[in-house]
Amino acid sequence: MHNTPHLTEDHSRADESPAFWTIFLIGFGCLFAVVLLAKLVGVQWRELLPGAEDAKSMSQGVKAAVYTFMSHII
Repeated sequence: MHNTPHLTEDHSRADESPAFWTIFLIGFGCLFAVVLLAKLVGVQWRELLPGAEDAKSMSQGVKAAVYTFMSHII
């Protein structure tokens, strides 16, 4: 039992890891592009994104949608 370093290592939180931020930024960029396209076409974009129904601004809606998307894949 003394030779199990993986049990005693401190692990960082999920939202501090580079993988989390990579997925978040890619998801944010893709969903932001979808929202911009929907706004240009005149579609109600809040209905397209899960979790963005009550968002006050476009960036809040995209952020909520990315967190909802990430909760399904992580």
